[in-house]
Amino acid sequence: MPRKRKLLAQLSALQSKSSLPPFDALENLNVTPDRDSSPKSSKYFAVEKKNSSQLESEFFNQPCISLAKSLLGQILVRRFPDGRELRGRIVETEAYLGGEDEASHSKGGKQTQRNTAMFMKPGTLYVYQIYGIHFCMNISSQGEGAAVLLRSLEPLEGLDVMRELRSTASKGPPKPLKDWQLCSGPAKLCQAFGIDKDFDQRDLTQDAAIWLVPGPELPGELDMVATARIGIGSRGEWTQKPLRFYLRGNKFVSVVDKKMEREMAALGSSSCS
Repeated sequence: MPRKRKLLAQLSALQSKSSLPPFDALENLNVTPDRDSSPKSSKYFAVEKKNSSQLESEFFNQPCISLAKSLLGQILVRRFPDGRELRGRIVETEAYLGGEDEASHSKGGKQTQRNTAMFMKPGTLYVYQIYGIHFCMNISSQGEGAAVLLRSLEPLEGLDVMRELRSTASKGPPKPLKDWQLCSGPAKLCQAFGIDKDFDQRDLTQDAAIWLVPGPELPGELDMVATARIGIGSRGEWTQKPLRFYLRGNKFVSVVDKKMEREMAALGSSSCS
């Protein structure tokens, strides 16, 4: 009988003859597991319970553009080892289709050590560094080398921690940040949530430090703006393809396309008349 099982059996036997506390109170005993058995701690079960409503593999297993839209309104959760949690609502995304997409890191279907996560199962994090300083976080989707960039979040919980992390990452004297400035850009949201290269290739459906839960109110097609991606250089037709999606009227979006919003408003007015 493995050591832990034997010890628990002895405790159960003693409990029936004495006034020992209930079995649940013994959960935190520091028992060293056998070499072939996997440890079960109270921390593990706490995370398991916390993740009970998280988005599963089926959600991420959809085409890239569809996933980019479906991510809008969902809640990103970041849990630190000390138990603190940050939460933010996804309000802006960009789709990178791989293969023929000239703006994608995986254009031409080329797989490298850097972009390996883009070819892994849907729901895998692809975190890369830009300018040797900042990090950007993507989520893989269906399709070879396809992934969705998270561009902006609406901070919901743990804003003081986000401010602390943003100020630590910035150079020079820290400036007081307003709520809408905390996560209004891919590098900013990674700073605010403490995301770095260590998160590359993590599975959002399995990780205890970061996951997604359903948003309480998900947007419809009329609530989304589809426009050109940000910072795309000379990539031919791909420069202007409408592969960036954001929630119309949300003040936490990094860059608002006023022209596109006016066109949407005019189209909506004409359809109602």
